[in-house]
Amino acid sequence: MLVPEVFPNVPLIAVSRNPVFPRFIKIIEVMVMMMMVMMMMGRLFGMTSEMLHEQRKLDPGTLNSPQRESKHPDLQKQFSSALSHAGGSRRSDGGMFSDCVSPQALTAEIVKTIRDIIALNPLYRESVLQMMQAGQRVVDNPIYLSDMGAALTGAESRELQDVLEETNIPKRLYKALSLLKKEYELSKLQQRLGREVEEKIKQTHRKYLLQEQLKIIKKELGLEKDDKEAIEDKFRERLKDRNVPEHIMEVINEELNKLGLLDNHSSEFNVTRNYLDWLTSIPWGTNSQENLSLDRAKEVLEEDHYGMDDVKKRILEFIAVSQLRGSTQGKILCFYGPPGVGKTSIARSIARALNRQYFRFSVGGMTDVAEIKGHRRTYVGAMPGKMIQCLKKTKTENPLVLIDEVDKIGRGYQGDPSSALLELLDPEQNSNFLDHYLDVPVDLSKVLFICTANVTHTIPEPLRDRMEMINVSGYVAQEKLAIAERYLVPQLRTLCGLTEEKASISSDALSLLIRQYCRESGVRNLQKQIEKVFRKVAFHIVSGAQDSVAVAPDNLSDYVGKPVFTVDRMYDVTPPGVVMGLAWTALGGSTLFIETSLRRPLGGADTKGDGSLEVTGQLGEVMKESAKIASTFARAFLMAKEPENTFLTSSHLHLHVPEGATPKDGPSAGCTIVTALLSLATNRSVRQNVAMTGEVSLTGKILPVGGIKEKTIAARRAGVTCIVLPAENRKDFSDLPDYITEGLEVHFVDHYNQIYPIVFPQN
Repeated sequence: MLVPEVFPNVPLIAVSRNPVFPRFIKIIEVMVMMMMVMMMMGRLFGMTSEMLHEQRKLDPGTLNSPQRESKHPDLQKQFSSALSHAGGSRRSDGGMFSDCVSPQALTAEIVKTIRDIIALNPLYRESVLQMMQAGQRVVDNPIYLSDMGAALTGAESRELQDVLEETNIPKRLYKALSLLKKEYELSKLQQRLGREVEEKIKQTHRKYLLQEQLKIIKKELGLEKDDKEAIEDKFRERLKDRNVPEHIMEVINEELNKLGLLDNHSSEFNVTRNYLDWLTSIPWGTNSQENLSLDRAKEVLEEDHYGMDDVKKRILEFIAVSQLRGSTQGKILCFYGPPGVGKTSIARSIARALNRQYFRFSVGGMTDVAEIKGHRRTYVGAMPGKMIQCLKKTKTENPLVLIDEVDKIGRGYQGDPSSALLELLDPEQNSNFLDHYLDVPVDLSKVLFICTANVTHTIPEPLRDRMEMINVSGYVAQEKLAIAERYLVPQLRTLCGLTEEKASISSDALSLLIRQYCRESGVRNLQKQIEKVFRKVAFHIVSGAQDSVAVAPDNLSDYVGKPVFTVDRMYDVTPPGVVMGLAWTALGGSTLFIETSLRRPLGGADTKGDGSLEVTGQLGEVMKESAKIASTFARAFLMAKEPENTFLTSSHLHLHVPEGATPKDGPSAGCTIVTALLSLATNRSVRQNVAMTGEVSLTGKILPVGGIKEKTIAARRAGVTCIVLPAENRKDFSDLPDYITEGLEVHFVDHYNQIYPIVFPQN
């Protein structure tokens, strides 16, 4: 093989990516204007080892030139100027190819591997034919053979460049053979993967064809209908035994006809199908058989809940009216009271007593009207509101629906849900309730709605006007004890896996637990404490410390910890200027003390008759105004009672209501503040164990207040024996059960003149 001794100085064009092997064509795009001119003039490659096959002008500034390497150039050094034509250099002898000792085996193996690769992938045949067209047998030249073998592979640039740079022929052939073997293994892997994929595609295609043929055969034989017919039959089957109104049936038929014209894969098809699914799932004309037996209903209500007589009487009245009418009707009731008294749980018992299906949803914190009225069908993922979901789930038109926490409903940019409830809870409107999704009127007049709330002043007035309000007040200690013994202890003992022989709690222990740990109005905390006792009992039994446990007052603290309430009230004996009042909170009733004290008498800088009253204790605006009214009346009353006593007009006084971290508001402490000021002015203590409540006017009239039951319960809990109430609250007090009023001395007054001799007796 002849190699020139001297190479001319020529400009170089860098080839990116893979190197160019001899006898292979490489397309090069030249964008340098000087080179483009020289190439077009035929000077650039006129004396090099490159052969210019074709030049093609592409975009402005670009020349497409396919080049083919014909020889292995060996450059001795770089030249300073790519366009210089002067001088030449001799090639050194160190770059000569070494003699080929035994290339026959490597050559034969390369030829065999190339044939195997061509057999696996016929695309390589074109590259081999291109090499053969050069007019020389490649097989006879090991250099060309190694170049062709390496060029056929998809090896990395570094590996291909390594083959080009190798001058030892056996090593060159061996490296080319290694690349071919890798390519052969890769081709075999590609062929195997291709066969597997093709086989899977064939199986899937064959299965699809068979299924389609089976559908056609079944359809021809009448054994099966297409999807649209099956969907239509399913919807009509649902309506078969239902009394669907005529205007609703027209909408259903119209939608079914529309469904038959739509393509199965269109989005409108799915929207229409979902709409029909909801429309046909409503129990049109289907009602559950209601229980109209008073005895059965009373038995169920007494079985599940203790007390709550107002609620039970109202439900029995509802059953009696339904029995006389011979038909049922819907009602809208609202149970309000402190948490943990059983408002939510008794709704489930009412549903069981009436034999109605039960559905509950909470509106606490709800800000989206669509939760109640549903979404428009134009929205993606639209669905009906809660009431339509209720009818679908209960499958009756007369379920009992509990709407929880109506006093905590929210309002946001998505609307006011309380306004949406106005239509739902109006007996005159809910017979044609319109859901945004269904867009057809639905009759909800047979639904019994029960709402729950902790307070009523946060419920919007129009919504409160639509509901029948029933107060569910807190429990006294006797009621809590009965509830614990009859319901909580057996249920929680079973829940903890215990039996009556292994764990027991005495009545005295329960009474102590109620008095010192659970003074709230409800029984939720009492339930937690009893469960805590049984959990620790279970731990002692399982750990082997004891076989059985009997909880008594002496060992109660071992299971529930130290008492939370150690004293019943702040003052055992009230000093002058301190009077016990009664308050109502969302958690029930409580006692509060009104404390008054002298800050300082009038000094020289004060104007005569310029006494003042400072109030503290985080009082609201209403209570501050009530204190001012009480101070004004107390001055007038003391002036009339003891004209020589100028204490209230000649002193700077301080009025405080303890528990300053708790906000307090309301006018019901008016008479208590007057009494505290008079007690301080006369330096006389009020009668012990007396508590009072009532709003006082500027002329001394005692006005009615609310929460009489809760306040009476709180007074009994604090050991009060005498209560002063407004005369107009006599009717509220008379409704209380005997076990609450027993042993109490109650005075009903309509003017403060009647209170003074009660709290400041002459003897």
